[in-house]
Amino acid sequence: MCRHLLWLGESVTLSALLLDPPHSLLRQSWAPRDMRGAGTINVDGFGVGWYQGDTPVRYRRDCPMWQDENFGRLAEVTSSPAVLAATRSATPGMPLVETASAPFTDEQWLFSLNGVVVGWPDSVLKLAERLPVRDLLTMDAPSDSAFVWALLRDQLRTGVSPAEAVIETVAELASAAPGSRLNLMLTDGVTGVASAMGHALSIRRDDAGVLIASEPVDSEPGWRVVPDGGLVTATATAVEISRLPVGQGTG
Repeated sequence: MCRHLLWLGESVTLSALLLDPPHSLLRQSWAPRDMRGAGTINVDGFGVGWYQGDTPVRYRRDCPMWQDENFGRLAEVTSSPAVLAATRSATPGMPLVETASAPFTDEQWLFSLNGVVVGWPDSVLKLAERLPVRDLLTMDAPSDSAFVWALLRDQLRTGVSPAEAVIETVAELASAAPGSRLNLMLTDGVTGVASAMGHALSIRRDDAGVLIASEPVDSEPGWRVVPDGGLVTATATAVEISRLPVGQGTG
């Protein structure tokens, strides 16, 4: 599985967000606290997406975060008001390549999956049939995460809201592949949507902004656990937690 987080708020350096906190995403790559039986460490790659104006910029690697000295230097000098980052623990059988690491992106969107699609790819063949062939042929990697992004992106193209796209995608996958772990995280740099289905998710809002993360990055007050089956919709100044209209995941 993976660990991921989303920040919306005041502009912060990537270092302050991802490397410096006591239980940062960097630390979670080797010492996660709540993997829920789905792996033990997150060393199969990482990725960070941030915004320059309305445009997302992405940096991905197929190595552990701590091995990449260049990222540490980049993180010290790069600031953004919107950041989505993930560190990867690959599901057995999935490719260990840079392009399999989140975030996935298209136009203004950044996306990450912390989870697994049970029975992939056989369990989702019917869902794949409705996707444009070009989308299937140009997936970033032959992985369940990249496929989930293809499904979600197809929903977004219909013009529905980000929350509606996440809800529909989770519902389709939960029906086709029961027991899947489906913590999706999506942003356009202004609005963020995250589902909690089978994996941990927490959220903290303060005067500086909103942080949604697989695990709290520090022991500061204000962290709230998102219940399994929860859906978070957030901007830099507001948070709403509702229920997914589908069954709960495993774990």
